[in-house]
Amino acid sequence: MERKEKVAPDLLEILACPICIGDLIYEEEKNILICQNCAVYYEVKEGIPDLIPEHSKPLKGMED
Repeated sequence: MERKEKVAPDLLEILACPICIGDLIYEEEKNILICQNCAVYYEVKEGIPDLIPEHSKPLKGMED
């Protein structure tokens, strides 16, 4: 089973969407960062957000 490390709270305060520079919402249970403006999410791996725009995934197709 993969260990999910949380994003540090101080890091969450300064993160922004790399596409629109909007706020990101941390979904702790799924360990993702959501940009509602762009309707995409970014995965967090080993506590490190993957904010490469090409790695974003659409919210519409997100599995529950």
